Amino acid sequence: MAETLADVIEYPKSYAFFIDMPGLKSGDIKVQVEYDNVSVISGERKREEKKEGAVFVRMKRRIGKFMRKFVLPETANTDAISAVCQDGAVTVTVGKLPPPEPKKTKTIEVKIA
Repeated sequence: MAETLADVIEYPKSYAFFIDMPGLKSGDIKVQVEYDNVSVISGERKREEKKEGAVFVRMKRRIGKFMRKFVLPETANTDAISAVCQDGAVTVTVGKLPPPEPKKTKTIEVKIA
């Protein structure tokens, strides 16, 4: 299983993962979330069937299964993930959770014993 090259960009409200998977259609690509914080993008490129009388002179294009895993940051919203495949490139977008509310000061009453 080969590791596919990818770019990761952080935006103010999301993370974007760009993965090149030439020759694959959207139905050949799977995007999953494991363990609540690991994004897994995988696919499989199959060997083209040879036409009768055709002989391969050179085969350099990669075939087989491809996979890429990313550990998502704590601020990633795993309920807000989308994936788009266009022209052999997959873009997976993961939304960010809103920043946590600042903790308020709490006053404790001191009682007389």
